[in-house]
Amino acid sequence: MSMILPTDVTEIIERIAKDQVSFIRLQFSDIQGLPKNVAIPVCQARKALTEGISFDGSSIEGFARIEESDMVLKPDISTYSLIPWNGSESVVARFICDVYLPNGTPFEGDPRYILKKTLAEAEKMGYTFNTGPELEFFLFRLDANGKPTTVSQDVGGYFDLAPADLAEDVRTQIVLALTGMGFEIEASHHEVADSQHEIDFKYGGALKTADNVITFKYATKSIALRNGLNATFMAKPKYGINGSGMHVNASLFRDGQNAFYDSDAPFQLSETCHQFIAGVLLHIRAITRIANPTVNSYKRLVPGYEAPVYVSWSAQNRTALIRVPSPRGNSTRMELRSPDPTCNPYLTFAAILAAGLDGIKKQLTPPAGVVQNIYEMTAEERSKAHIDTLPGDLITANRDLLEDPLICDVLGSHVINGLNSIAQMEWDSFRTAVHPWEVDRYLAMY
Repeated sequence: MSMILPTDVTEIIERIAKDQVSFIRLQFSDIQGLPKNVAIPVCQARKALTEGISFDGSSIEGFARIEESDMVLKPDISTYSLIPWNGSESVVARFICDVYLPNGTPFEGDPRYILKKTLAEAEKMGYTFNTGPELEFFLFRLDANGKPTTVSQDVGGYFDLAPADLAEDVRTQIVLALTGMGFEIEASHHEVADSQHEIDFKYGGALKTADNVITFKYATKSIALRNGLNATFMAKPKYGINGSGMHVNASLFRDGQNAFYDSDAPFQLSETCHQFIAGVLLHIRAITRIANPTVNSYKRLVPGYEAPVYVSWSAQNRTALIRVPSPRGNSTRMELRSPDPTCNPYLTFAAILAAGLDGIKKQLTPPAGVVQNIYEMTAEERSKAHIDTLPGDLITANRDLLEDPLICDVLGSHVINGLNSIAQMEWDSFRTAVHPWEVDRYLAMY
């Protein structure tokens, strides 16, 4: 994190005073991508901006053991924003923070630091990394006790309007709140399934975009709750309907030009683009553990359905795992379709970037792009085309992560140990639980 100059502190203190802020939320993320915060009164703003604010990291998932619990939050001054959905009369602002150790060194388990470190590696190679995620979510009703349910809030379909899309007003509130926080919203619409929605915001530098993903989910859940609804980014909340994805559009720029574009190449895709795609495909099994981090994630990634599970790439073919959408020039990009919105965006973007850079460094060549509809191919046809599938469950993906030295090195031992511990506990809990399906299936039969 670059040093905050005194003039910057003075300017932001003046801005805070002008905005009549009473409280400030110092926001950060744990390794699962869940937002955390320490709230301070406005009188502590100068201290936070100059010295940082100490907190106990031992209670944060995957952060620190009790003997190394002292942490310091240092606000990124560029992330200052008012929280427009704040319910009280007091004005509340927030900063997104980097996490440091008391000795002033970055905390190696801070997901934001890991992405910044990977972006610095790209910068050494002359590249900047842009991402544009597409997040889907469901709006479900709450029960009489205010607990979340899976009862649909509407019966709308793809791009439907009111009255079928009863959440149109809620989406509008979310869009207005995000716009007030500096987002550039590109589209908002109802998705395929009942009560499923998507709001897309403009692509940008990967760090700012990852910050925006965290803010987007936080804002959406908060505003939904104020409307008596639960917004869930769970990958597959209901059997038999579409799950929620977070397709990630990604591109490299060099000297202000899109490094994936070559007007003279086939499909106008540069050698750099091909190498980047090859690197992502090489490391995709490890990336899957990061991009699809829950037991439930793999209920969405099921072969035989229209799910992005087949390890392949194509120019425009939507049945491939990686596709290159049609726009060219500075809009040239690859779209990785497997991630879901439960992922930690900092770690996911870092893993994708590291894999792509590995492809460039090693000058890898991807397999031939797939033209056929992969969903309609038989298992034998996919086998002949050397089209593999993604890991089928969390514990397999976790094993693939541990066996990938590059991704392990990028994330660091602290995060890898934390992710491994979480996966083992989640899987043990899941595999030993008795599920309703089992009761329905076997209770009367046996």
